[in-house]
Amino acid sequence: MGDYSKALESYEKAHQIYEEALPPNHPNLATSYNNIGGMYNKIGDYSKSLEFYENAHKIKEKALPPNHPDLATSYNNIGSVYFYMGDYSKTLEFHEKAHKIYEKTLPLNHPNLALSYNNIGALYNDMGDYLKALESYEKSLKITEKALSPNHPNLAIAYNSIGQVYKDMGDYSQALEFYDKAHQILEQGLPQNHPHLASSYNNIDQVYNNMGDYSKALEFYEKVHKIYEEALPPNHSSLAASYNNIGSVYNEMGDYSKALELFEKSYKILEETLPSNHSNLAFPYNWLRRVYRSMKDYTRALEYFEKALAIRQQTLPETHPNRAITYSDIGNVHRLMGNYERALSFHRKALNIQENVQCNPLECATTYTNLGETYRKMKDYSTALTYFRKGLQIREKKLPKNHPDIVVIYHSMAKLYLSIRQYSMAMKNVQQALEIAQEKLPSTHPHLLDYRKTFEKIRKKL
Repeated sequence: MGDYSKALESYEKAHQIYEEALPPNHPNLATSYNNIGGMYNKIGDYSKSLEFYENAHKIKEKALPPNHPDLATSYNNIGSVYFYMGDYSKTLEFHEKAHKIYEKTLPLNHPNLALSYNNIGALYNDMGDYLKALESYEKSLKITEKALSPNHPNLAIAYNSIGQVYKDMGDYSQALEFYDKAHQILEQGLPQNHPHLASSYNNIDQVYNNMGDYSKALEFYEKVHKIYEEALPPNHSSLAASYNNIGSVYNEMGDYSKALELFEKSYKILEETLPSNHSNLAFPYNWLRRVYRSMKDYTRALEYFEKALAIRQQTLPETHPNRAITYSDIGNVHRLMGNYERALSFHRKALNIQENVQCNPLECATTYTNLGETYRKMKDYSTALTYFRKGLQIREKKLPKNHPDIVVIYHSMAKLYLSIRQYSMAMKNVQQALEIAQEKLPSTHPHLLDYRKTFEKIRKKL
């Protein structure tokens, strides 16, 4: 990872010279604004980044015709900042402005047009609109297949993008199919220790991890880690991500001491290489809290959640979706500790953001489900059922019918109906959960074992 503070210092010195020597609308000044804006974006100071990108854009608007490709690049830069700020509607607005320029000025099979479709697809994927994401990605793939050779790296990018949507939709067989296509291209064109090949292994790993095939996931993650150790400096961010990935598998497998060891290695790298107020530092705190929550050390889990929240409060706007996620996570820990009123307070804070800004509806569904679990624990079963149904409605609309996240709500509803002695409804929900889980998860997956235990409890009541 680069030394951002030194790079920023150099860019600002150069900018000062340009300001003194050049007229205010000179193209070199726009380039300088862009360079500084890019550095602030990497540092995580998004308001400053936006300020410099907009200064660059103003110069380009005056100097260039309205359909010039450099203006499209400028729109994409501004859109990327709004994305990191969590303002998806603004991001879409600027990416579409860039796309319109590309459509007017480029041939239908131009790679930049494919890249533009890819940008829009990525945004829709993060918003949870998977059908629109697939539509954009498939347009990108169609152009790429026509314009480039069948083993071109950009084709691998297109396959990976589509694979990611299928992964997020829970269609793991389709995800693996596209990830494998991408991997075959990269294997042909790159040396065995190339970081891009490691990233491809990572994509495949994540699918196996989501499927609960932890031994397979661990096998791939360790291949990735070996490549990174050989190819990258010891403080590279990809190495930190690799420690995190392996740690997450050990956490799922219940080896918490090993998971903690790996998460702490990851955190050490990020702490050394990022500014102390960088928003990405919130992520390792989230990783550490997962282990402590799994270990039922809720006090430590809460401590790390609050550290993550403090960073996000300093670096992100009040309505950023990531702040909502952290509020809901803190609420979950309070629920597990039996502090139900505190849990409700944090879930409502999350919901206040999620219901009033354009964000991924699936994040809202998670908060509804968390609220449902809290009210179930409080024995307010009618309110709990209302929230479970809200969460289920969104997930059924946005996800395939056999997605594991739908199963979670069926299981929660089964436990609720068991508590109020509506055993036939309890059995109906747990059977729906089991039917999907047996299809999608390995026989030893912890969630599947929980569903079977609930099934036995209900069966004994009938």
